[in-house]
Amino acid sequence: MSDRTVLKINGADARHFLQGLVTNDVERLDQGLVYAAMLTPQGKYRADFFLVPKGEDILLDVDSGLAPGLKQALTMYKLRSKVEIEETDRVVTRGLGDAPEGAFADPRDPAMGWRGYDGQPGDEGIDWDAVRVAACVPESGIELTPDSFILEMDFERLNGVDFRKGCYVGQEVTARMKHKTELRKGLAQVAVNGTAPVGTEILAEGKSAGTLYTQANGAGIAYLRFDRATGPMQAADAVLHRT
Repeated sequence: MSDRTVLKINGADARHFLQGLVTNDVERLDQGLVYAAMLTPQGKYRADFFLVPKGEDILLDVDSGLAPGLKQALTMYKLRSKVEIEETDRVVTRGLGDAPEGAFADPRDPAMGWRGYDGQPGDEGIDWDAVRVAACVPESGIELTPDSFILEMDFERLNGVDFRKGCYVGQEVTARMKHKTELRKGLAQVAVNGTAPVGTEILAEGKSAGTLYTQANGAGIAYLRFDRATGPMQAADAVLHRT
């Protein structure tokens, strides 16, 4: 996948370093891929990625558009930690079904298949947007933006956050959203009759009810105000219903 960049993180402090920065428990690397995010101190989304166990190294698989900023942020936090961060030329491959030897199951949802980092042949011709919509999985730069809070983006369902691991950047805001508030907005799948551009405002009885994002096969991923998404909605020329 040419739209993904793979960083390599190694050194004696690599796991400890990442544990204090990312939303998930780095010790889960012993079981396979770890899906996680890095947040701003205000608890908003900065980047999401997969951590990959590779011997003494940890690979970080991230959207290429986010890679330079993420590498810069990681370097800023490194301080005196015994950690090296470098970009690699590894290519990410993907497929559906059981993971081939050396590849890893996507931890977000079984429907998302597997990811490979050692030249495993990927499945050609898959409409990955359709796969994502069916599983309601957000994508960097589409549903996931700098304004996103990860709990509203379903990171708990997608195995992207751990509430027992201890402190990380943005943890206080995330924990408060989990334990002290009921989410009033969030990601949801909608039935779509018609089409509308990605990012179209959704209206319910003339009031703003959210935003419509990726669409495929008569379904879409939307960010909704739940109190207003109780009946038919409109996004440009498309009629929507929450499913």
